[in-house]
Amino acid sequence: MDQPIDRRTFVGTGAAAAATVVASAVGASAAGTGAVGASAARSASSDGSPNASPLNSASGAPNAGGPRRGALRQSVARWCFGGWDLDTLCMHAKACGLVGIDLLSESEWTVPARHGLVCTLANGPSTIPHGFNRPENHDRLIAECSRMIPLVRAAGIDQLIVFSGNRAGMSDSEGLRHCAAALTPIMPVAREHGVTIIMELLNSKIDHGDYMCDRTPWGADLVQAVGSDHFKLLYDIYHMQIMEGDVIRTIRTHRDAIGHFHTAGVPGRNEIDDSQELQYRAIAAAIAETGFQGVVAHEFMPRRDPVQSLGEAAERCRV
Repeated sequence: MDQPIDRRTFVGTGAAAAATVVASAVGASAAGTGAVGASAARSASSDGSPNASPLNSASGAPNAGGPRRGALRQSVARWCFGGWDLDTLCMHAKACGLVGIDLLSESEWTVPARHGLVCTLANGPSTIPHGFNRPENHDRLIAECSRMIPLVRAAGIDQLIVFSGNRAGMSDSEGLRHCAAALTPIMPVAREHGVTIIMELLNSKIDHGDYMCDRTPWGADLVQAVGSDHFKLLYDIYHMQIMEGDVIRTIRTHRDAIGHFHTAGVPGRNEIDDSQELQYRAIAAAIAETGFQGVVAHEFMPRRDPVQSLGEAAERCRV
């Protein structure tokens, strides 16, 4: 895509504004994807399973062997494919064997159900730069999380994303204490409704300068400080490869602190194919070996046919 949009812009402006940035890039490939999309839709309609895949691992051609079921449930982040309306994204996601859509706002939460999918991670009340590490944000964030959690559950969603916020001169130890102080009172509400609050690990080296929750050990320490099964980390593989590497060992070490995963190629945040440095099939196998029961969501910016790229990503992580 020639005009990428970053997460900060999307979270701050919402899906509608993001769509205007990426629509031309996705639209440019639409002519070449019509046949593929139609084939994918036929595959989905012939098998109602949310894990049915129209692609095989070798060529991306229709999978003559029928539905492929892997150990990992997969979804896709809304903002990366903002040039499609949400119903179109749901159609392609279902055809690729995904179970849902990540990072939807309140007005969008119920749309995936029309396609037999779910919202796998709902947008919460914090933003990337302004989050739980600032005491002046606590009253508002606690109140908003408490309001949203029952609504999330009523919409069939079991995870809500939050952010630490930027350091802005604050020490990591102080920020951890502040985050724990605000998250802890939310846990009884989360437990009552069966919702997990998920804080994302992001890189502060390239994409989100000064972001505090930028290392897995810091995030794991926060999970321990909160002390609830209803608070976990979103381990973004792209971001943590940039910040600390050693992805598979880190996933195994901190398996109990991780509740969700995001994928993207490094460098560039594009397809998770052989053009980038991570071995995603090995990473997916390592995640499955930990007994992970959550969702791995694809959050890459496609540079080529987005339908084909999404299908290939799903197949690569189908272990």
